[in-house]
Amino acid sequence: MRNRILALATIAAAIGSPLAAQAQSGVTVGRAPAVVDSAPTIAVEQRPAFREYVVEQRVPPFRIPDRVVVGSTLPETGITYYDVPQRFGATTYRYTVVNGETVLVEPRSRRIVEVLD
Repeated sequence: MRNRILALATIAAAIGSPLAAQAQSGVTVGRAPAVVDSAPTIAVEQRPAFREYVVEQRVPPFRIPDRVVVGSTLPETGITYYDVPQRFGATTYRYTVVNGETVLVEPRSRRIVEVLD
């Protein structure tokens, strides 16, 4: 009887784990802004000014063969990351332009946390 209960508990934990992880991902599918982490990003009302800032800075765009999507990791070499100015909000993320899209990146992992339209 005890072994049956342990077996059922193990199966329940195995089935529940992927569902819990999926529910906490915070990823939105589609063209809506998606954010993977809950750290502060650029506020919606600041985004037009931030896009203008990126254009004014003449940030060189980088090309990668993969699609630019939230959650993907950028290559370790060949891409330069820039600090987000304080006037656009306090954030630990950096930005760059990849395949014509401005993206916010978690600097340590090089993971895209947001694609800004």
